[in-house]
Amino acid sequence: MQKETQKFNLIAKTLAGLEDILVGELKEIGAEDIQVLTRAVSFNGDKEIMYKANYLCRTAIKILKPFASFLIRNEDDLYKEIKKIDWWDFMDVTDTLAVDCTLSDSYLTHSKYASLKTKDAIVDKFRDKYDERPSVNIENPTLRVNVHIYRNNCSVSLDSSGESLHKRGYRKSTDMAPINELLAAGMILLSGWKKDCNFVDPMCGSGTILIEAALIANNIPCGYYRKKYGFENWKDFDKELFEKIKNEAANNITEFEHRIIGSDKSAMALKIAKENIRNAKLHKDIELNHVAIEDNFPPEGGGIIVTNPPYGERLKIDNIIKLYSVIGDSLKNQFTGFDVWILSSNNSALKRVGLRTSRKIPLYNAKLECKYVKFEIYKGSLKKKNNPVDND
Repeated sequence: MQKETQKFNLIAKTLAGLEDILVGELKEIGAEDIQVLTRAVSFNGDKEIMYKANYLCRTAIKILKPFASFLIRNEDDLYKEIKKIDWWDFMDVTDTLAVDCTLSDSYLTHSKYASLKTKDAIVDKFRDKYDERPSVNIENPTLRVNVHIYRNNCSVSLDSSGESLHKRGYRKSTDMAPINELLAAGMILLSGWKKDCNFVDPMCGSGTILIEAALIANNIPCGYYRKKYGFENWKDFDKELFEKIKNEAANNITEFEHRIIGSDKSAMALKIAKENIRNAKLHKDIELNHVAIEDNFPPEGGGIIVTNPPYGERLKIDNIIKLYSVIGDSLKNQFTGFDVWILSSNNSALKRVGLRTSRKIPLYNAKLECKYVKFEIYKGSLKKKNNPVDND
């Protein structure tokens, strides 16, 4: 079999603040002509690069393959232009279809209506030729089409990912206000952790940050547990090539030489974390302890902490300010030698940690605007207790 080497443009969607991390991941798999967009990265690659981007890039939400663009003024223009495309090049009349549409500063105001017009144009194209039409399947279609309309510019792409890539496949249960798997991975990669020290999450909830850390530490692909990708339904799917990519990635899995430790004061959260960790088959790699942060004493030798404490918004806490004061005191008293990264949307609470940050990175947790802040805990940190964190 001769390998297909034709290169084409691809778009990797991501979360705001993670674009540069995704650029690094795309460079690592061999992508070319990389350009940073808003919550996305454009790049060129062949079919192998597209498969790898889906299977290996921890901070990608979707990998889209654009193939058509045109100008529109209204819904009728959209319908006419979509209907000009020979959709049987991508699917058969017996296949199923789903359409996602996003609008930005557009004359069109309803994305669901734009999706409906796109779907109508596609099925009408088939009906005109075959007197039959494909069916719609929102959950698991043969072909998922992405339409992006910015002002009067319309771009049409094939969605090679299918279900969002943040859905790794290992998380069966969640605690209240769980963090997105992709955001958890992005936080770890943003921290600059070199996998050369212990990793701790002292408020681990359902264990997502711990699991993503273990995947990174052991070089396990983020797609390792996932059962299906959109491109596997495409007419030109190369099963042999995809199996080769997965086998090569499996051969690169390593053993982590330090400890990954999680804890939480909630027995229910730890029960859920334990279930998710077992689903990921990482129960021999991750240690769990039922202990509140103020009673938590980490291993000697220091390391890194990455954690996502409650914000007092989606997850209600009676005294969120007191909680963050306790976090700060615990860090200063018990975690000397650790670099600490905390994600929170609550600036007032963050100031109660009592240490000046050495880095601040804006991120979003769902729709919540957050700051991802770094504290360096070393001997003498207690002297800085009265210096508030600078988040202004």
